[in-house]
Amino acid sequence: MRKIKRYLGISAVIIILVAAAITLFCVFFDQAVIVRKSTVYRVNTLEKVVALTFDDGPSPVWTPQVLDELKKAGIKATFFMTGKHVEQYPEIAKRVAREGHEVENHGYSHEVMVYYKMDELMREIKGTEKIIRDVTGRTTKYFRPPKAWLNDTEKQKIKEMGYGIVLWSLNSKDWVTFHDKQITSYISRQIRPGDIILFHDSGGVFSTEGGDRTQTVKTIPRLVKKLKEKGYRFVTISELLNGKF
Repeated sequence: MRKIKRYLGISAVIIILVAAAITLFCVFFDQAVIVRKSTVYRVNTLEKVVALTFDDGPSPVWTPQVLDELKKAGIKATFFMTGKHVEQYPEIAKRVAREGHEVENHGYSHEVMVYYKMDELMREIKGTEKIIRDVTGRTTKYFRPPKAWLNDTEKQKIKEMGYGIVLWSLNSKDWVTFHDKQITSYISRQIRPGDIILFHDSGGVFSTEGGDRTQTVKTIPRLVKKLKEKGYRFVTISELLNGKF
């Protein structure tokens, strides 16, 4: 009995340590670095331009606040939206498009697609494309995979569908709810011309719905001010990738 208790105790400690290691890995390491091959994650340019991008929305709570801050700052961003949220909150999606921001494709329900069959992948992306077009009038041209994960076969298929695959070079990790000063400090230290910066306008650690994006909203004016002082301008993904800056 004593051996069993000891074994269970050791097993519990191991499980806790493994869970802690996984948590630290997710918080401090950007897993997108592993799957950047055959994607666009930044642009090589001498021009001081960067692209702000927001994933997982639209959200009825956070997207309007993000839009308010972007309007105050006088800049445009790119929103990679999920089809499910566009269906749920069409008026918010319409506002994003109406205010001149770029609307792009983030899949329907934010499922990791690395094990999808090709017909499932096509339905997910094309279905979301139709939802976004029907609601906003915009036809999506770029796709960002949830959690960044795709295999090589999927990447090739997506390109055959006419999509560019866009990841990011700087991850705000705003879902961890770091303080806005920490996020701003990190990005402003690491920034380079042509960077693509990842934020979220919906979701939290365990869900793409709800969450707390307070620090994201607070970061926008602070970061924009800091980068403008460094001489940077803000462009959309299409502008960045097509050299229209």
